[in-house]
Amino acid sequence: MQVLRRRRRRLLVLTGLAALLLATSGGLPAVADGQHAGPLQRQVDAIHDTGVVGVSAEVTAPGTRTRAVARAGVAEKGTRRPMPPGGRFRIGSATKTFTATVVLQLVGEGRMSLEDTVERWLPGVVAGGGLDGSRITVRQLLQHTSGIPEVLPEIAALNSADGYRAERFRTYTPQELAGLAMGRPEVMTGDAVWSYSNTNYILAAMIIREVTGRSWDREVADRIIRPLGLSGTSTPGTSPFVPGPHAHAYTTFGTGKGTDAGVIDVTALNTSMAIGSGAVISTTHDLSRFYGALLGGRLLEPAELAEMTSTVEAPGMGVRYGLGLGEIPLTCGGSYYGHPGELLGYRTWAGITRDGSRTAVVYATSDGGPDTQQAMRTLVDQELCGADALGEGRTG
Repeated sequence: MQVLRRRRRRLLVLTGLAALLLATSGGLPAVADGQHAGPLQRQVDAIHDTGVVGVSAEVTAPGTRTRAVARAGVAEKGTRRPMPPGGRFRIGSATKTFTATVVLQLVGEGRMSLEDTVERWLPGVVAGGGLDGSRITVRQLLQHTSGIPEVLPEIAALNSADGYRAERFRTYTPQELAGLAMGRPEVMTGDAVWSYSNTNYILAAMIIREVTGRSWDREVADRIIRPLGLSGTSTPGTSPFVPGPHAHAYTTFGTGKGTDAGVIDVTALNTSMAIGSGAVISTTHDLSRFYGALLGGRLLEPAELAEMTSTVEAPGMGVRYGLGLGEIPLTCGGSYYGHPGELLGYRTWAGITRDGSRTAVVYATSDGGPDTQQAMRTLVDQELCGADALGEGRTG
């Protein structure tokens, strides 16, 4: 929070510096907000063609009003209602960047350490089945090298149509989720072993509460959402609804990807099972602003940002992973930072160039087909490579 306050005092200086950097970066031209009639729209159309119901994307130069948006498909099956401008959606695992940011702020304030053990803050929570919280650090939680099992297979609402209908409004406590995870088979542990587990970030949310005495939701709101003015972003708690304008979410629970067979509207969902790991609701524009502020040094001090962006290999993923942030290779050379996300009918991909000069965020509704995820990744890659200029058109 001290970072934000100091930045406000130097607002005029930073505004001029940002304008200078953007003007000399060879990136986005100074074009007013508008609908991208060229390559971005074609990429969005290509994602829609993989079988999703709706798609929306935004490319932005953080710190400026320069942006391009494109949309395709409809907001609700069986209607002609277009994807809403500024539509809100569940960002899924991109939530992890928010959680890691709060943890690193607390580290920077001297209230905890990345080398603290889980046992220090959550005594007795990680135990049994070969797991020992006294041998697992906060860093390992955020880095997915803890070996702690994944809890989501235990969540009925996420795994079948019958389970969704029966339990979509069920509230889980973090303690309950941790207990469910501890009953699952252990993942091999060790500094060199990487294994993605949402449980890591549920535990991180629990640690945030222990350190601050306040809920994860409140810390995210007070430390990130409100200071950045992210008006379309929220942590819904136990509410099953997506507030404000939004497109509906759909899934077949694996029974008919890319077809209408067995498609279920899953927009209503109590996401308490994803506290810390996937519960945030946001917009493409707010996500662009969040990642821009993060990489721009407005949320973390240099030492903590360096910890976040220090990455390890994520075997089988084709990326490297830091603390709540992926490092993904660019086809034009180099890499970018960001995080994909998916939560029951909503999927997103958000990325920002290493120098913070350009962001690209896209989300889609429904499962889509086998090529959907790659098409979304391609859009972010091509837009961050910056080969295409922004065009003017309809405001989005």
